[in-house]
Amino acid sequence: MSNEKIKLTLPDGSVREYDKGVTGLDVAMSISEGLARNVLAAKFNGNVIDAFRAITEDGTFQLLTWNDKEGKSTFWHSSAHLMAEALEALYPGVKLGIGPPIENGFYYDVDFGDREFTAAELPKIEEKMLELARQKNAFSRRDISKKEAVAYFEKKGDPYKLELIADLADGTISFYEQGNFTDLCRGPHIPNTGFIKATKILNIAGAYWRGNEKNKQLTRLYGITFPKQGELKEYLELLEEAKKRDHRKIGKELELFTFSEKVGKGLPLWLPKGAILRERLENFMRKAQVKAGYDQVVSPHIGSKELYVTSGHYEKYGKDSFQPINTPEEGEEFLLKPMNCPHHCEMYKSKPRSYKDLPVRYAEFGTVYRYEQSGELHGLTRVRGFTQDDAHIFCRPDQVKEEFAKVIDLVLYVFKSLGFSDYNAQVSLRDPETPEKYIGTEENWVIAENAIIEVAAAKGLKTTVELGEAAFYGPKLDFMVKDALGRNWQLGTIQVDYTLPERFELEYVGADNQKHRPVMIHRAPFGSMERFVAILIESTAGEFPLWLSPEQIAILPISEKFHDYANQVRLMLQENDIRGNVDERDEKIGRKIRDAEIKKIPFMLIVGEKEAESKTIALREHGKGDIGTFSGSEFVDYFGKRIKMSLAGEKEA
Repeated sequence: MSNEKIKLTLPDGSVREYDKGVTGLDVAMSISEGLARNVLAAKFNGNVIDAFRAITEDGTFQLLTWNDKEGKSTFWHSSAHLMAEALEALYPGVKLGIGPPIENGFYYDVDFGDREFTAAELPKIEEKMLELARQKNAFSRRDISKKEAVAYFEKKGDPYKLELIADLADGTISFYEQGNFTDLCRGPHIPNTGFIKATKILNIAGAYWRGNEKNKQLTRLYGITFPKQGELKEYLELLEEAKKRDHRKIGKELELFTFSEKVGKGLPLWLPKGAILRERLENFMRKAQVKAGYDQVVSPHIGSKELYVTSGHYEKYGKDSFQPINTPEEGEEFLLKPMNCPHHCEMYKSKPRSYKDLPVRYAEFGTVYRYEQSGELHGLTRVRGFTQDDAHIFCRPDQVKEEFAKVIDLVLYVFKSLGFSDYNAQVSLRDPETPEKYIGTEENWVIAENAIIEVAAAKGLKTTVELGEAAFYGPKLDFMVKDALGRNWQLGTIQVDYTLPERFELEYVGADNQKHRPVMIHRAPFGSMERFVAILIESTAGEFPLWLSPEQIAILPISEKFHDYANQVRLMLQENDIRGNVDERDEKIGRKIRDAEIKKIPFMLIVGEKEAESKTIALREHGKGDIGTFSGSEFVDYFGKRIKMSLAGEKEA
């Protein structure tokens, strides 16, 4: 090792001096042997690198373990290579596509040729992976010329890798090797395969090569690995619980929504109970928006192609979206509305604006349409037609921070009312390496990014920064919510946009009597209503907050003799905005109670001879049992208190 020294700044701010060429593993060993045994990768100057890669200059430095997001990602990336090695050993001649890490685990796209591959073969792949992992083969990196890379994969006969290489520039290509396996890869990877102690291949799916339906469909193997067998066991138990909470399963059981091939893939049909759920959510948001000074607007389901050319959306997404609708008039083209913001820009332009008129806040529950490949569709979480709780605020530059802060308050109110207490905010910025992905001036991007960072800090939000996650027209603040199973979902989003006002030539007359551009803030606390409902179902397992439940009560008469009284109770409660039905089936009361429990109806009102005579109801609560006897007015008061608790996000005791 060289006698030259470099300085590394550690996460706690301390600076340590090391020999030039030091590796992350060397740094870990200098701190403690125990730490070195757990290091998976390192982070140097913000970039994740191999723990075994030499560092030759000063910079910020962090060691990554299983407890770090980037550490897990590196672990799973290496596991994808391990699975590919196992596949090549078990199926000689198999052709490999890509194998990236994902949020939980990894996948590899594989071409098995004419071989029929079934789930019955998964256990032997898992066994082979563990056999190779126990060999503790080191991962090594080798930079290689494009000519050498092409020659290697031509000899191997791997067309998918050759196609990937064709898109790469010479001098930017690297191979990673472990055991008998070599792959085209930028890395990074864990030190050796021995870290991988537990593995499970979770799913098999079809995936078109490079996401193009015109290409061959490959077999996608999804897997996950862990450094301890016990962690795999816990994860599989979590998956079983997730299956029970699957919104598609619960949505069917609770009769909330359905899909029809004749209507079209990815186009949900909301059944009566689901429509009530949606209506409650919309009314809840409308009430909050009116209080916050928004005006409700409505825009059509289609728009002129020229509208989206002006906004920049057509250039960005037009080729991959629904194709234009042609009218009998030559040259006239329309698009199914893919977003609401261009329509709202035109509404703003409908009359002259003064600085005294701003901010203008337009809100709309607008249904939009975006083409998703059929293989990407998934229940309500990935659809082709969805409704956004969309709003756009047009304000002066000096109002941006105040308006942004008010939107944060609205988002947090929504989360509290729906029981989402575990969340953090993601500041989504541009990727400085790919400026061509974005529109607008550098100056405006800097102003918008700084405004988001400053307001989030002033609100005391827990934030992370993600480069490359900004919208193409501006940075945003995305709220990442953790559900009851510990899964992260992106829900509310707020975006600052200096670009669309420029493209649409929006103006207001300032106090100086000159024309100025407003700033546009996009916001959607729910995001997509469809996706939000799916997440809500899975987080609550269908046991919605009382104020939101489509059926809040079930009135259960003990026999047919008490149907009339039961319906009198229903009508009285209906007048007090308490929703429910009378179960008039010829079933025993025990069966009616069980069925109401299965449907997750919050309250069961049992009526028999005693209740009919005394004009009362015997009350049961879902999952808790008998509460007591109430008169009609007493129940209305009790129910009202529980609704207030529910809306305040308080635990319903």
